[in-house]
Amino acid sequence: MQKIYADAEAALAGLLHEGMTIAAGGFGLCGIPERLLDAIQASGVGNLTFASNNAGIDNEGIGKLLRTRQVSRMISSYVGENKEFERQYLAGELEVEFCPQGTLAERMRAGGAGIPGFYTKTGVGTQVAEGKEVKQFDRGDGREDFILEHGIFADLSIVKAWKADETGNLVFRKTARNFNQPAATCGKVCVAEVEEIVKPGELDPDGIHLPGVFVNRLVLGAPYDKKIEFVTTRQRESA
Repeated sequence: MQKIYADAEAALAGLLHEGMTIAAGGFGLCGIPERLLDAIQASGVGNLTFASNNAGIDNEGIGKLLRTRQVSRMISSYVGENKEFERQYLAGELEVEFCPQGTLAERMRAGGAGIPGFYTKTGVGTQVAEGKEVKQFDRGDGREDFILEHGIFADLSIVKAWKADETGNLVFRKTARNFNQPAATCGKVCVAEVEEIVKPGELDPDGIHLPGVFVNRLVLGAPYDKKIEFVTTRQRESA
């Protein structure tokens, strides 16, 4: 099966529709599927729900889609560094479901494994638990409260990887693996943009982070500009 597409627009053709849920990899600006997000913005599709650790920063990552009002709901764990996210949320223009980072990763992983829900202690007794089922379990040293969290089942997963082979096996680079791995598994269709595509057999089987069975479409996104969130400088010392 041919998985490689000419560009991000072609890779997303026939997949986008109003009101869909998209699981997106990345953490801040690290490992975000830049080309695919740009293509979604260009498509004009709206009323989107994004399950993502965060919404990038102003005018970068999902932040671009917030600016164009294409996102109506975010399932996120960190929302700092994005003033437009803050403004829309406080103005009641954006629905936000806050989710602890570990819980969000596990909800994606659960969705990818076909698990509809699981119980966790994270968030017990806080606003995170409001409206959720609470159940007691015996952990051996007494009964404790746990809250029910639901797996995330997205219409589409978009991720970024370092290398792929032509069959879709993916290798992520260091911390850029972050949410990309669980996000890739929980969508009905997964589209990955990568920095390099090699022939089958060129990747070390023990070094593959995500098997190609999870990846439906591939696009070569390179070259990339390395963006950072903050630039910190100091005055040069006089000679």
